[in-house]
Amino acid sequence: MSQMEIDRVLAQIRSLSSQARIGGTAPSNETQQTGASQFATMLKKGIDQVNQTEQSANALADKFERGVPGVDLPQVMLEMQKATVSFRALTEVRNRLVTVYQDIMNMPL
Repeated sequence: MSQMEIDRVLAQIRSLSSQARIGGTAPSNETQQTGASQFATMLKKGIDQVNQTEQSANALADKFERGVPGVDLPQVMLEMQKATVSFRALTEVRNRLVTVYQDIMNMPL
């Protein structure tokens, strides 16, 4: 993976992060959604991105195993590590959400 691709991925992460902090620049139909549905949309988008990263890493590994020219081992290893890191991040988000849910459910009325 080249430095330009890494910079592009980092720019996307920063963009999504800044959009999440300021509420995002949503199209007009999304501005009418409630906060819960916007959160659900953002969460689904994140899950889909993790899934896409995992699938592309697996496809690249499959190409390497088949001996497709132009697919290098370092490239495959980097993509697999990116998929692993994104999955771990998603797992941490899920764990935090479960913890918050449990804390709210255990609050006295």
